[in-house]
This record gives sequence, C-alpha cells and structure tokens, in this order.
Amino acid sequence: MPGLVLVLAAALACAGVPHAQADSMSDSAVAARFAALALDCVGREYPNKITHELRGDEDVAPPRTLYPAFHGCFDWHSSVHGHWLLVRLLRNDPQAAFATAARAALARNLNADNIAGEIATMRRGSDTFERPYGLAWLLQLGADLRRWDDPQGRIWAQALAPLELEASQRLRRWLPKLTVPIRTGEHSQTAFAFGLAIDAARIGNDRELEVALVARSRVFHLADRNCPLAYEPSGQDFLSPCLAEADLMRRVLTSREFARWLQDFLPGIPRRPDPKWLPPATVLDASDGKLAHLDGLNLSRAWMLQAIADALPARDRRVSVLRDAARRNAERGLAAVSGTHYAGTHWLGSFATYLMTRESP
Repeated sequence: MPGLVLVLAAALACAGVPHAQADSMSDSAVAARFAALALDCVGREYPNKITHELRGDEDVAPPRTLYPAFHGCFDWHSSVHGHWLLVRLLRNDPQAAFATAARAALARNLNADNIAGEIATMRRGSDTFERPYGLAWLLQLGADLRRWDDPQGRIWAQALAPLELEASQRLRRWLPKLTVPIRTGEHSQTAFAFGLAIDAARIGNDRELEVALVARSRVFHLADRNCPLAYEPSGQDFLSPCLAEADLMRRVLTSREFARWLQDFLPGIPRRPDPKWLPPATVLDASDGKLAHLDGLNLSRAWMLQAIADALPARDRRVSVLRDAARRNAERGLAAVSGTHYAGTHWLGSFATYLMTRESP
C-alpha cells in the first residue's frame, strides 16, 4: 500500500493544488488535521441527533447509554465513519503523531461490552435504523480493520464482528423486499451504500451479501438511461444520485460492459474537459448543517469521478473529462474541510480521507 504521504501528494496534485503548496501540505500534518477532527468528535456526546425509534421508556436515555461505542460526532453514522477515519489513517501511518490518541479512542469505544450494547439498542428498535448509509459505513469500518495487520486492530475487529454480522443480516433481509432503488442525494440513497457494502463484503468474504447486492444492482440499474445530471445538485445533497449509480455499476460490470453502459447512462459527458460541466457546488453558510452537505458533495463527486475514470479503458476519451471534473470538485471540497463549524467538521474529515486514501478492495 502506498504511504499516506504519497497518496496525499497525488490527491493534492489531482485537486489542482499548486506544486509548492502541495509540497508543504503533503506530509503528516494533513493526516493529523483530519485525525484531529475525528478525535474531537468521537468522544463528544453533545450536541447529538438521535434518530432511533422509541418502543418504551427504556429507550429514553443519554446517547452514551444507548450507543456505547458510537455516541459521538453528532449522529450514529458520523461516529461510525469517524472511527473508520482513525483506522484508515493508522493503517497508512502507524507511527503518526496522533497514533497514541487515536488508538486510545478506538480502544475506549471498540470493545466487546460496548458492541454488545450497540446490538441491544439496535435490536430493540426498527429494522430501518441507519439503513442503508450507517450500516454500509459500519461494514467499511470492519473491512478496514480486517485489512490492518496490527495486534490491536485484530482485537477491535473481533469485537466489532457481531455488529458487522447484524448489519449484514439486516441488509440481506431488506434487499429482496426493496422493489425500486432510492435515488436521493442524502443518507437513504441506495447506490452509494450498495457500493460501500459490496467493497466491504468482498474484503470480508461475505459472499452471500455480495451476491445479493450485485444482483439487486443489476436489476435496478442495467437498463437505466439518460440520468438527469443537469438537475443536480439538490440544495442539500452530499451524494450525486447519477455519479453514485455509475460508481456502483463500475463495481459490478467488466470494463468493457461498463464503458458501453455509461455511454447510455450519461450520454452528455463532454468530448473534452469543460469547466462548465459539473462545476463545484457553493456553500454560502457552512454553519447550516444541511447547506454544508454541498461541501461533502464536492468531495464525494471527486472520488466517484476518479473511480469511474479508472474503470474505463485507458484510451476512452471520457477519462480526461472525468478527471478534470474530479480535480475541480476535489479542490473546492478539500478547501472546505476545516474546524470552524461543527455542522461540517463532525463528518467532512471522513469524506476527505476517503478521497485522499481511496483504495480498491
């Protein structure tokens, strides 16, 4: 695996950061900045947005009681991918300056007792809990732990495994009953979650989940044509419905099949790079949590465009167009990752890290 420094340098170059500026940024300080955002929130209980279903008085409790492992970072799914961020950065640089603090936070939260508490709360509630976004990120957290050759990492992976199984089972129960995809630009979107879950299933050798997800993806999307990309984004999207679907389908089709499918699905991709195509979204009030979603959209667009380009044959004319759009969106998205407003800082670091350290399963 390339070191994080090299990955960061490449991503910053792709994002159009000037060479001299990239040289000063592409070191451990960048990773430390992202890690600091996660470390600031994985143990921060309030403010907190609890979204579970109340079945009785016992479900009215502080977040730390209901969610012993994932009560920080404002909401459950952000806490999950905040923990994922720490694991991913530690995997890339186990000796980083933030490693001791990150390991302490992971050890504090990812233990058998806390995971048992998470499962108990989950089973008292509805099957819709964090479906599909939070469950997919939970599987991603487990996948990164499985790929990490580290004694503590193996302990945390073993502790998390029962919750991974619960998430997998919930998705597998749901898929046969889901008759149409969910094409929003927020948490309920199926394409993005299916992609994350497919990657995790392949890493964890969860063949039953992988087969179910791939089959459903093909049923839902093989015949899709002319995705209305011009109608995007909606005002609080952090995911592109069209790009996320293409990013999903590159996982389930061969390169040649995908190239043909993409021609019908997104026929409006320009013949040459064009700054008017997919311009980065603009956030006017980053303190508004919903409006700040657009900062995340720029980041997710960037990694999806890169992945779509990578999946095409090398000589495909669309590759340069997609990479140019990825560069422009990455530049805007990365500039927005700061510690100024908790509305964004509790989750944008995870999206920036996913972009900067993108891996193939």
